[in-house]
Amino acid sequence: MISTTYTFLDNLAEKRRKALQERRMAREKAVEDTLHLWEKEILPDWRVVHKNAELRKLWWRGIPTKLRAPLWEKAVGNELALSKDHYRTCLSRAKRALASGIFPQATLDLIEDDMLTTLPVIHIFHKETGPLYGDLKDMLCAWVVSRSDEGLGYTVGAAKIAAMLLINMPTQQGFIVMRNLLERHCLRSFFGGERTKDDVEAYYRIFDTMLADGMPKIYFNFKQHQISPGAYLPEWLIPLFLDHLPFEACARIWDVLLLEGDSFLYRASLGILAVLEPRLFFPERKELIELLQGENKAAIDVAKREGRWPVGGKYEIYGVDEESLWERIESMEDWWKESTWTRLIQRELPDL
Repeated sequence: MISTTYTFLDNLAEKRRKALQERRMAREKAVEDTLHLWEKEILPDWRVVHKNAELRKLWWRGIPTKLRAPLWEKAVGNELALSKDHYRTCLSRAKRALASGIFPQATLDLIEDDMLTTLPVIHIFHKETGPLYGDLKDMLCAWVVSRSDEGLGYTVGAAKIAAMLLINMPTQQGFIVMRNLLERHCLRSFFGGERTKDDVEAYYRIFDTMLADGMPKIYFNFKQHQISPGAYLPEWLIPLFLDHLPFEACARIWDVLLLEGDSFLYRASLGILAVLEPRLFFPERKELIELLQGENKAAIDVAKREGRWPVGGKYEIYGVDEESLWERIESMEDWWKESTWTRLIQRELPDL
């Protein structure tokens, strides 16, 4: 019965996919056609986007690929005031530690394992043949050194963030962007280990409140099955969605995240649940957890039978792609309010 339901859902999803694919291609062409506008109006001072509604809409459609490096760097900023030599210094310390055998082996193993599952389909980070394997490993080892002064270790998922940056910009530039990006409070909390556990719990409460307000059926279903945001939200936020969503969908999420700030992490996460909603009402908690982990057996069996093994993130088997996700994100305009996010932050994290 469940398998039959999945076949029906997947047939519907396939029809939607074709229509959404056409929309995606049209949108990508439109983005490239506006390159001159980006270069003339936005690149000189990206902050103009906050004052101009039309330019903001343009940004939400996605930054042209060739402009992501300079615009991501500008939007993230450098509040840590890191020098251009910061990466070279941290990498030198990391290499000395590796050469002398004092770089923790357990940390090195975590890095290697994390790299192994980083964008495996595009092969550029493959250990034997990937042209960016060495750069990614160097960047992660340097990142560990840069955090060691604060007593922080490696967080699994960091390889995905470093990889996204390396695809879009040189290592030295990407390292400084990564250090500053992960200092933003929400991400810093999820990357902070035990010392930021209370803040993470506060972010879970905020997400639960927003889920209850915007998608009450999903909220009550999760409550009935005793599924808290802790069962899925860290798996999305720590790698900034790269484990579960197609690469281009993630890049576009990053575009808007860097413009809008932490609240967009939640808006994107709610968008994912909205796409998954038809599949979220299982009688068994175990099945629901498997679905959220991207490991639902019935969906996998259907994908295998139809020759659709996922190449664009774990949720590809559920029909989650860039266009379907963005359709849900934009439909939230009916109820999403930045003022609600601000109020919840002030309530749950008053010292922020």
